[in-house]
Amino acid sequence: MTTQTSATGSDRVPRRRGLTEEATDAAIDQACRMMRLPTTRGVFEANADAAAREQMTYRGFLAELLLAECDDRARRRSERRIKAAAFPRIKTLREFDFDANPNVDPRTSNALAKCDWVRRGHPLCLIGDSGTGKSHLLIALGTEVAMAGFRVKYTLATKLANALAEAADEMVLTKTFSGPGRAGRPRSRPPRRRTPSRRWPAPLLVLR
Repeated sequence: MTTQTSATGSDRVPRRRGLTEEATDAAIDQACRMMRLPTTRGVFEANADAAAREQMTYRGFLAELLLAECDDRARRRSERRIKAAAFPRIKTLREFDFDANPNVDPRTSNALAKCDWVRRGHPLCLIGDSGTGKSHLLIALGTEVAMAGFRVKYTLATKLANALAEAADEMVLTKTFSGPGRAGRPRSRPPRRRTPSRRWPAPLLVLR
């Protein structure tokens, strides 16, 4: 009596196709297109040549390719979040002139850039006179938050307040405020007149 077993899953041995080097490169290019691996497709040839020179193991070579793909995808996701934040201009902490603003502690700014306050759900309010770099710091910190994986939206405080007031009047407050955080069930209230703010509109970050 004989028992027959079928090779399934990891028991299967991949069939070697015996491709030429040119055919191998073409097959890799096509496979990367099908699997949507643009970074792997772009760096494969250079990485393969480097792996041959440095006598890397197969696992090491594969790890380099996969890490390059992951790093590039993370970078592109960060770029999309920064673009979606709608910052009026590009500002970074590296560009901030701490010497011209001695009241701004660089250690505090660098600590805020680690985004622990966002993870804990704490608010952040920048207070100071005009021209002290509040908008610069706000955009720079918002950029760091977006790069850390959080969704960010740049807006004006007056604009957000008006949008929330209109949403409350129309009983769609939960829908309007669902992005930045949790909101309770909207309560019905009579319409009220809103007086436009005469103060300079302060920039505001909405974190999700």
